[in-house]
Amino acid sequence: MEFIINGETIQVPEHIRTIADLLDHFQLIEKIVIVEVNAQIMQKHQYETTALCNGDRVEIVHFVGGG
Repeated sequence: MEFIINGETIQVPEHIRTIADLLDHFQLIEKIVIVEVNAQIMQKHQYETTALCNGDRVEIVHFVGGG
């Protein structure tokens, strides 16, 4: 499966079907993130049920602490 993630074309394993699967793949499932799929901001409760399709444009923003 291929997605455009944050502007970069990335191949991911075929078992990745939802936003939650994708976040888990990138070890972001426990982080505070904002996810946009095809220019639509997704709500956290949609991560488990929103199916991703080959070629989808996904933007993932996560917060990093520091000082």
